[in-house]
Amino acid sequence: MKRIRLDTSKLQPVSNSLQPVKKTAGRMRADITRTRMLQAAKTGIAVGIAWTIAPYLPGVADNYPYYAPLGAIVAMYPTLMGSMKNAAQTLGSLAVAIALAGAVIIFSAPSVLTMSLAVGLGALIAATGWFGSNREYIPVTVLFVLIIGGPDADDYSLGYLEQATLGIVVGLLVNFLIFPALTHNAVDQQLSNFRTVLSSHLVDIAEALAESWPPERDGWATGKDSLVAVSREVREAVLLADESRKANPRARRYRRDLKADYEELATLENVTFHVRDITDVLTGAVWGTPIKVQLRTELRPTLSAAIAAVARALGEWDSVEEREEAHALATDALATLTAELDERKDTASASTMGASAAISMDIARILAALEPLTTKDARNEPARSSKRRTR
Repeated sequence: MKRIRLDTSKLQPVSNSLQPVKKTAGRMRADITRTRMLQAAKTGIAVGIAWTIAPYLPGVADNYPYYAPLGAIVAMYPTLMGSMKNAAQTLGSLAVAIALAGAVIIFSAPSVLTMSLAVGLGALIAATGWFGSNREYIPVTVLFVLIIGGPDADDYSLGYLEQATLGIVVGLLVNFLIFPALTHNAVDQQLSNFRTVLSSHLVDIAEALAESWPPERDGWATGKDSLVAVSREVREAVLLADESRKANPRARRYRRDLKADYEELATLENVTFHVRDITDVLTGAVWGTPIKVQLRTELRPTLSAAIAAVARALGEWDSVEEREEAHALATDALATLTAELDERKDTASASTMGASAAISMDIARILAALEPLTTKDARNEPARSSKRRTR
């Protein structure tokens, strides 16, 4: 069988060509800081407006102006859809609490027993989860109405509800009119960070295979645990970006194909599974856990080159040309590994070839997972570039 040769000189600078994780994380922290500062400023503005308007409400509501700023704070959620959902849950919880307290006043009289029953029932309703994170308002508001309202519980309830509603409306308007958040940038950065983390992990494995065996460093073995956490953070970023565009007027101007982001995320999660499997196979070869396997010494250089090539395919993602070239090199590296495994299969036992064959299969599956994404990007490069410009 003719053996396929891989130009390993192109694989040597892989680690130098990868985008540093710290740089990507730094950009994410800067964006998060700006978003939080804007949200804090909007909250302050909403509170100031609500407090200014609160005394002008008619009737008994002007006796309870301090609940308007509270309503404004409740409505200030990072996304518009989240703000509206949070506002609806808050008003719902207040209405339920006022109804419970009103039942105590109408059908009985406030006492230790009736108050305890009302608060307990409020806590039971809150435990259903229907009112989200605002469920605590139900038992607390029952107490407020019965204790603070006292003999004027009906006026207190009405004033409380009106002022809270005013604050919520003000908060929603401020959130809607002043740069409603779009978290598209976070998706790009999180996906880039995900690829970089996966690529860096594979580089560590490739370097460990190229060094003396067994390797002295064990960071490549413990690093696999962080991959799941990174995957979770990326999924949360994509979900938040999806929510941030709902009911957001800025979403019409700054359009983004979130379906493509979900597809890329699913691909990288698939890649993560195989990267973790490669790590488990090699830890089994070194320390005998989780399963003891054998790794042939003469196959380590080819395995190292193939894994380094996959790392490059994940790390070089800035342009279509880079992605295609890196994927082609990784495919060649896999072919070289497969050819060597075929050459040695008749001279080695299955137990000594099992680890290398398992890694080879994982590499093949990683490349198969990345290939549709790479070719899709190649066909839709103008659209992808437009998406980056308008985010």
